[in-house]
Amino acid sequence: MCLKCDGIGMCMRFCPLCPGSEKSYMKRKMQKWTASSPTLKVILKDARRLMCPCYKYGLPINHIHKKSILCEALQHNLPPFTPPPHTEDSVYPMPRVIFRMFDYTDDPEGPVMPGSHSVERFVIEENLHCIIKSYWKERKTCAAQLVSYPGKNKIPLNYHIVEVIFAELFQLPAPPHVDVMYTTLLIELCKLQPGSLPQVLAQATEMLYMRLDTMSTTCVDRFINWFSHHLSNFQFRWSWEDWSDCLTQDLESPKPKFVREVLEKCMRLSYHQHILDIVPPTFSALCPANPTCIYKYGDEGSNSLPGHSVALCLSVAFKSKATNDEIFSILKDVPNPNQDDDSDEGFSFNPLKIEVFVQTLLHLAAKSFSHSFSALAKFHEVFKTLAESNEGKLHVLRVMFEVWRNHPQMIAVLVDKMIRTQIVDCAAVANWIFSSELSRDFTRLFVWEILHSTIRKMNKHVLKIQKELEEAKEKLARQHKRRSDDDDRGSDRKDGALEEQIERLQEKVESAQSEQKNLFLVIFQRFIMILTEHLVRCETDGTSILTPWYKNCIERLQQIFLQHHQIIQQYMVTLENLLFTAELDPHILAVFQQFCALQA
Repeated sequence: MCLKCDGIGMCMRFCPLCPGSEKSYMKRKMQKWTASSPTLKVILKDARRLMCPCYKYGLPINHIHKKSILCEALQHNLPPFTPPPHTEDSVYPMPRVIFRMFDYTDDPEGPVMPGSHSVERFVIEENLHCIIKSYWKERKTCAAQLVSYPGKNKIPLNYHIVEVIFAELFQLPAPPHVDVMYTTLLIELCKLQPGSLPQVLAQATEMLYMRLDTMSTTCVDRFINWFSHHLSNFQFRWSWEDWSDCLTQDLESPKPKFVREVLEKCMRLSYHQHILDIVPPTFSALCPANPTCIYKYGDEGSNSLPGHSVALCLSVAFKSKATNDEIFSILKDVPNPNQDDDSDEGFSFNPLKIEVFVQTLLHLAAKSFSHSFSALAKFHEVFKTLAESNEGKLHVLRVMFEVWRNHPQMIAVLVDKMIRTQIVDCAAVANWIFSSELSRDFTRLFVWEILHSTIRKMNKHVLKIQKELEEAKEKLARQHKRRSDDDDRGSDRKDGALEEQIERLQEKVESAQSEQKNLFLVIFQRFIMILTEHLVRCETDGTSILTPWYKNCIERLQQIFLQHHQIIQQYMVTLENLLFTAELDPHILAVFQQFCALQA
């Protein structure tokens, strides 16, 4: 109703951030980077100060011009309100972490920005958040509304807008809207105010780059995706020389890793040679590799490789549009290095068969994504037979990675396609990601995009079957309700068919939930294994555990917990009993305990 009410409401919203009431997990892990937070005492002080009619920043005051009418209106005594007591089933919203990028020194020539702890700033930000919430589906309208904010001449509006947009983009565990919305909104704002907003955005980008060392890994991922997409809309122009400090740092450090990932993402939106042309030659070490297929049977000197002759036969067969049976016939001649005689086992796990088949097929289908998808579809039966065992599934992924090692986007789409067509399962993908073959690329962004995509697919699969089960139960209930008192044998038959369908769906749900739980167990078990190995190695060598690899890995573990918290909560007891036990190293156990604190 009035500004002083808005200020008090703001205080209530941010009270979880005050000393003594914050949850350690939110305080430590849901921050974008380490920074001081305003306390409730400061906000209350400013709220009382703003109760007077002297307002500095031209904020909209809705009740002032109606003050004479309100004074004469009927007064109401509001009854006391008692909040409901806490129960075990109570669900609370996650606390919001205050995001700050700018202060009054960042825009010395324009209007003064309200202080970081002032309620005026919270009110301005809240209004901008409301505009985005109302118009986020129409980027042009949203941008126009933002730049038309009342009192814009009394505040550095562009700084506030950029700060609010990044605050939403970096919100943990997930932004309010789809990530690409913020990219398109910033592009529209740059078009509306080409003389001022791009400079503010460039200043914000530089500030974010300077803070990468203390920035959350999840937010760095979003920063990479936004920046690469933004550059693609402005001809990839950027003053890369200003970031030359990253060239002298370890490649696993945040700054060179960020530049490398940005250039790799830019290549997805352009082409390899163009990326080489837009960056200085000194950045060549951070440029992505040429995304070509690596076919080991086509190299010089490959004649001595096991399976070379079979690869040549397969190549001819594929070009001749051979059937699955003909491919099986050719693969029968491939010896199994794991046993002396493969005739009794038929098409059991044979790593050489998988290697020859997958290498040759993906090489011939390397022209485009569509060619690769068609190859997977045409020889789906062969894939399913060769990858029948868990070892076979894992080896298919290994060989695919060897072929497309220099093309992360192709790896991601092929893994996605193989999961959808059930050539491999989600657990196999998780085991592959934590395997020694991917150790060199373990901290790369595309690896974690694949893992999160795999988890989301499993979660959607479970939800889909659960929905089908609920719909079948509702249909049966409706039939019971419509049934008359007369003996209707036809209805009995329909009920029997529905009950059988419900039993089958119930079994599917239980099976899918078992797979889902197993997937999380595999992921967390492998996290524990690699982190424990690192901690033991550092203790033995007498070195610090706080390496860039450790920071990335421990924050990826936190990311799994945060982004999939609603599903993981179902398996808390199992995780605590099997994996996160008291004997676990405190550095790893602390992550699980902080996650548990969300429910405390």
